[in-house]
Amino acid sequence: MTEFGLIGKVLGHSFSKEWFTNKFHEEGIDARYLNFELPSITEIKNLIEEHPNLVGFNVTIPYKKEIIPYLDYISPEASAIGAVNVVKIDPISKILKGFNTDVMGFDESIAPHIRTWHKHAFILGTGGVSKAVDFALTQRDIKTTLVSRHKKIGCITYEDFHELSKILPSEGGWTRLMNQNPSIIVNCTPLGMFPDNDTYPDIPYQLLTENHLLFDCVYNPTETLFLKYGAKQGADTVNGLEMLHLQAKYAWEIWNSQI
Repeated sequence: MTEFGLIGKVLGHSFSKEWFTNKFHEEGIDARYLNFELPSITEIKNLIEEHPNLVGFNVTIPYKKEIIPYLDYISPEASAIGAVNVVKIDPISKILKGFNTDVMGFDESIAPHIRTWHKHAFILGTGGVSKAVDFALTQRDIKTTLVSRHKKIGCITYEDFHELSKILPSEGGWTRLMNQNPSIIVNCTPLGMFPDNDTYPDIPYQLLTENHLLFDCVYNPTETLFLKYGAKQGADTVNGLEMLHLQAKYAWEIWNSQI
């Protein structure tokens, strides 16, 4: 039986297995989808040897960047992003090809919510998903700023978020930016993901307005505290469930293509 799967470190939160299993059942496809929890990405070679019928797999936290050295080919888009979330395995040569469908899933999901005044986006997190989000928004000519827990080149920290929020509008600070240039804020961290539902990104929610857009790449639960606090301020909110379904759809197209 043909096999597909998902690799990551902890996969209890994932809906991918359920999504693909339902698809196989509904369409009469003789295949199965398995979860592979790997303590280290170095286990990937053993996994492929032990599963000779494995022809494709998704990649999730924390291996979207770590998988790259193990690939024989990486698509131009995935290379530009620096992260892979879909791998196709040639059943004969065992050549591994890497792609990124997060960018397509995110872009298609957020597109209906983007307004003309959304000229700037803050991306919370610096992992593989954040790279895809950054790529998609930049393609739409939306300026991006990455937010990290730690000081990094090209990022601001959550402390910076709060310090800037204290500056008076007349001094050109964060409050002025939030009020006069309502932005998109995308959560690319696992904060709020089941079972840690009581966690959320530490940003100044009190400055949000109805003209802001909050997108959470977390899809379980459907409304995280990040989205709940944003909605309380009147902001437009979107969870990551549609993004998940879209990236899975594009993954299936890749696995069944001649690429």
